[in-house]
Amino acid sequence: MGYERRQRSNVVLNLTPLIDIVFLLLVFFMLTAHFIEEQSIDITLPTATSADEQRDNPYVEITLTPRGEFRLNDTTVPDEELEQAIRTALNSPEKEFVRLRGDHQAQFGKAVKVIDAARNAGAASLDILTTQP
Repeated sequence: MGYERRQRSNVVLNLTPLIDIVFLLLVFFMLTAHFIEEQSIDITLPTATSADEQRDNPYVEITLTPRGEFRLNDTTVPDEELEQAIRTALNSPEKEFVRLRGDHQAQFGKAVKVIDAARNAGAASLDILTTQP
């Protein structure tokens, strides 16, 4: 009796070229990616136990730095031009709220100046940003 043996085909999937291409793509994207470091002002917000979550209303943000400088939407504004700058920013579409983000070491008189300027500029409301302890 003559039996013929069936030959089994051993199919092996070679993953080496696929892995090489994946690593080349990874290196390519790592080398071409632009890592942009955003400029920021180092401020420490005061804490308040009654602080609410931020609302997503359109707002004009004023930052009071520890050195007493005013920054309106990341642009430094002199003291005497603060009210006019807020009024101009509030005239842009859908902006009616003002948020004060001040360092806990900033002078209280400067914060009062922002509140007064926002009222005179016609802001619908003024929020003072804090963090919860």
